[in-house]
Formats: sequence, structure tokens, C-alpha cells
Amino acid sequence: MNPYALSILLSSLAVGTITTLSSSHWFLAWLGLEINTLAIIPLMTKMHHPRATESATKYFLTQATASALILFSTITNAWATGEWTIITMNDNTSTLILTIALATKLGIAPFHLWLPDVMQGLNLATCLILTTWQKLAPMSLMIMTSHQLNTNLLITMAMLSTVIGGWGGLNQTQMRKMMAYSSIAHLGWMTLILSFSPNLTTLNLMIYLMLTSSMFLMMMTMTSTNMNKLSTSWLKTPLLASSMMVTLMALGGLPPTSGFLPKWLILQEMTKQHLGAVSTLMAMSALLSLFFYLRLSYAISLTTAPNTSNSNMTWRVAHNQMQVLPTMITLTTMMLPITPTLLATLN
Repeated sequence: MNPYALSILLSSLAVGTITTLSSSHWFLAWLGLEINTLAIIPLMTKMHHPRATESATKYFLTQATASALILFSTITNAWATGEWTIITMNDNTSTLILTIALATKLGIAPFHLWLPDVMQGLNLATCLILTTWQKLAPMSLMIMTSHQLNTNLLITMAMLSTVIGGWGGLNQTQMRKMMAYSSIAHLGWMTLILSFSPNLTTLNLMIYLMLTSSMFLMMMTMTSTNMNKLSTSWLKTPLLASSMMVTLMALGGLPPTSGFLPKWLILQEMTKQHLGAVSTLMAMSALLSLFFYLRLSYAISLTTAPNTSNSNMTWRVAHNQMQVLPTMITLTTMMLPITPTLLATLN
């Protein structure tokens, strides 16, 4: 893609998200979401492949429908209450429609079916943008309206997301689909705690962004999109393969990695709210996701694929690639000790 066109599209992505994050009026927030959607579609189709075109079409139709629902819910709310500000969504019907629209934009179950198919048709860089940057604007709107959303509906969607996110990833061999189901499961945890502690949702979102970015950056460095390619990575880049194993453990939420932090705090908060049964079901559904992370870790770093080369290092990563990757891997693994500081900052 032409560098000037690429810079314009990436700038538009930034402008769209920042517009939504900084707006207090529903029309400006909706405008930011539309800029976001229109800016990423050319990035999706830059591969000039039928699969990429199909993914971009599915994404556009889904996002356009969700945007129309957001506009409809805000107009209905303005008609009923006379208010256009984001924090005064007081009409119950409008709130229900808004929740469905934002869940569709994010890919929260049961409005998740577009996400794995769309991601499978994209390259890894666009998948990285789709699973990280594109989540910021809709999630910020959910956090801003969290005190008005239906708690029971959010808990139901959260439990569905963690179960479907774990179940869907079990028999996948394609890394992009696996990361899509991982995203659905993580969004379930964020949605669960949204009504009780929006600060914890923000913390969970930050850690999810770091973990997902680390995974995609490592996959881009190794140019691997399926388990077969990743299973030979130990012979090529053992250090990166072992780092990926630790990142997968963090995605699964195992201590002492950073991924354990949000799950621990969310389950603690849910127990304080006397929702022990929900906490137990969420913890058990997280085991489904953990299973396919462990399976992937086993394939990457605990088995040695047959090697026909005489050299132990058949290929090495260039030294000038991915300067941000070491920082991301460090944050992925070492944030648990600063939990009190993070909580104090958010509160």
C-alpha cells in the first residue's frame, strides 16, 4: 500500500477513536465510530484476495448495522428524555438496544459470529488492529454508560462469551481464529465486572491489549498463522518460542503472569457482591480457554518437530525488527507484583 495512503488511514483510525473517547454527545461518539469503521476497511482489503474482500464486506455490514442501532437508540432516548449526553441514557428500551449494538461492535456473545470469520481472512497486522485498537471506542462507551446498563443482561452475555470463547477455540488449528475466540472470552470477563467496577474493566482491557499485542507481534515476527508452522519455531527461534509460551500462560490467566491479575480481582469483586455461583461458573469456563492455550504451548515449546537441516539455527530474526516486542513481553509477565499500585491508580 502507498505509504501516504497508509498514514492517512492510520491517522483516521486514531482520530476516530480519540473523537469517541473525548465526546460527551452521542452524535460525536457515533461519528468517531463511523470514522473508525471506514478507516480500517481499506486496510482489510489491501491483500487483494477474495478472502480479504469477503472479510471486509462482513465487517462493514456488521459494523454498519451496529452503528445504525446506536443511532436509533440515541434518537429514541432523546425523544423520550430530551437528553443527548452519553451519561444520561435513562430510557430502558434505548439502553437495551445500545447494549446489543455495542456488544455487536465488540464481538461479545451471542453477537460474536462475525469475528472469527473476519479475522481468518486478514493479515496479522490488520488482525492486531482489529483485536486491540478497534475495541477501545466501543468499550469506552460501555464504561461511560455502565451505571445505566442492565446488570443481568451483562452477566448473561459475559458467561456466554467465556463459554463460547473457550469452546470455539478447542478444535482450532488456525492462530487467527484461536485469537478471535480468545478475544471473545476476554471480552466476557470485561463485561462481567462492568456494572460493579468499571475501573476493573479498564484494568482488564489494558492487560488484554498488552497480551494480545504481544501474541500478534510474535506471530508476525515468526510469520506463523497456524499450529503446524508454530510447532517448528523452537528449532528456529527458541527464545521467541519460550516467550510465546509464557505469553500463552498469561492469556490463560496462570500466576505469576500478568494475566492472573484481572481474573483474580474480578472473582474477588464478584464474591464481594454475593455472586459466588457466577464466579464459580466463570472460573470453570476459563479452564476451556486454558486448555487450548496449554495445547498450543505444548506444540510450540515442549515438543521438537522433525528437522531435516544440518544446522540447529536454520533461520534467525533480524536484529532491527520489532523493537517494541521485548517491552511487551516484559509487561506480559511481570505486572503482578505492582497490583496494589495499579489498583490505587485506577481508584
